[in-house]
Amino acid sequence: MNTFFRFFYEFISVFFSGIGAMAKGLYNGFLQMINVKTYKSVLLSYKNNFNGAEWVLVAVSIAVIVIIILAFGLLIFFIIRRVVRFGKSKVNQEELLDEINNLNEQVEKLIKEKNEIMAMKVSQLGLKPGEEEKLPETGENPDEEVDTSNTRFGKLTRIDEEMKEYKIKKYANGFTLAELAENFRCFNASKLKLYYDISLIRTFLSGLACGRLVILQGISGTGKTSLAYAWGKFVQKDSCIASVEPSWRDKTELLGYFNEFTKKFNESDVLAELYRAGYTDDVHTIILDEMNIARVEYYFAEMLSILEMPSRDEWIIELVPNGWPDDPKRVTNGKLKLPVNVWYIGTINNDDSTFMVTDKVYDRAMPIDINTKVAPFKCREQDAIEINASYLEKLFAEAIQNHPLTADSLKKVSEMDEYVIKHFRVAFGNRILKQMNTFVPVYVACGGDEVEAIDYFIAKKIFRKFEQINILFIRDEIDPFISYLNKKFGNGKMKECIEFLERIKKAA
Repeated sequence: MNTFFRFFYEFISVFFSGIGAMAKGLYNGFLQMINVKTYKSVLLSYKNNFNGAEWVLVAVSIAVIVIIILAFGLLIFFIIRRVVRFGKSKVNQEELLDEINNLNEQVEKLIKEKNEIMAMKVSQLGLKPGEEEKLPETGENPDEEVDTSNTRFGKLTRIDEEMKEYKIKKYANGFTLAELAENFRCFNASKLKLYYDISLIRTFLSGLACGRLVILQGISGTGKTSLAYAWGKFVQKDSCIASVEPSWRDKTELLGYFNEFTKKFNESDVLAELYRAGYTDDVHTIILDEMNIARVEYYFAEMLSILEMPSRDEWIIELVPNGWPDDPKRVTNGKLKLPVNVWYIGTINNDDSTFMVTDKVYDRAMPIDINTKVAPFKCREQDAIEINASYLEKLFAEAIQNHPLTADSLKKVSEMDEYVIKHFRVAFGNRILKQMNTFVPVYVACGGDEVEAIDYFIAKKIFRKFEQINILFIRDEIDPFISYLNKKFGNGKMKECIEFLERIKKAA
């Protein structure tokens, strides 16, 4: 065995001697590279033999050697730094993984504590987790307060009790749309100190006629939410404000959800407002404040599809998969019919913290831009009014019948449609044409001008699609199109459209 150990020592020594020699060679080589005395002695030995031109080449040679030595030194420095950083990153990764493991353990503890607390709460109600509640025996007194603890829809059941003696009120409405617009404007100014141009009020009412979703968009601080809030005050039905949160992903964020653990439905204020509105013929408003801080098509897509159904009997949304015997009166087989007297008003801020609203949403809504403030003005005193939603819809229907688009305007719009298809590859959809045939007559009935209404509608509903086109491809088409609009509709008549086109041309 001793013989093997001597063999192994001598054998392996050959390898390590080579490594040592290599390291020593590199070290000696590096010392030789930076040996200034050797460079100096060589220079002195040739010093007396150089002429003028050769001294220039000597200087260049010295500079080249210095640069090579510095480059070599920097290379070694960066290699060492990279190795050190890599080591630190590995250490940091390990520390981060340890921290994540600690956080996971803390989350597990918190979840366990939460479940224990929920179990304690349920046990205080006389239940075991997963066990259904039993209805207590109640007296026959009809005036006795309803016990809603045994129904999964507590809020909705209480609304049933509140509204059981309610009868739909018919108000003595006799105003016109023009009077309604002026009254709303004066109410804002005299009671709320909110000042809006009459054209914006006409646009707002026309938007309500177009569909159930109106989008107020523009820069912050111009009164978008205030306008929607003021409408609720004006019709004496305070708006239900739903503050959209970035985490909203589906309709349960808007309406609520069924908790499998407690066997209760967590009803939102929006669901309660929808349910209460179903008992009345009043105008109800739900405000989706900062609606694009989450993706609108995630949490509101189902509502948009339902509200577009041609028959209002199909405006039904599912809350839960099946019905229970003690469900509220208006919830049938877990489904609720959406009331026709509710309008949804969304407010949008276009900035880096929000999501872009998709065509699916814009096409089904009426966007209204509010980018300017109106100076305070004096207006007569105007009180809030009571208005039936059925009467408001009657005014809209009469406006469509009495103020349809003129044949001349329809011809101009049709010709412009062909022009836009040819030069911009953008076409009007049937949905948009239908909305135009509602928006323009209602705007005229509110006291506005037909061309002014067409101008606003086309700019906000159709030209908006130009923003999705590469502006560089259509830049040369903009000036001829502006000339076409001035010639077709009258010089300067299509103000909103021309301003939009000039803005996108400037951005190109």
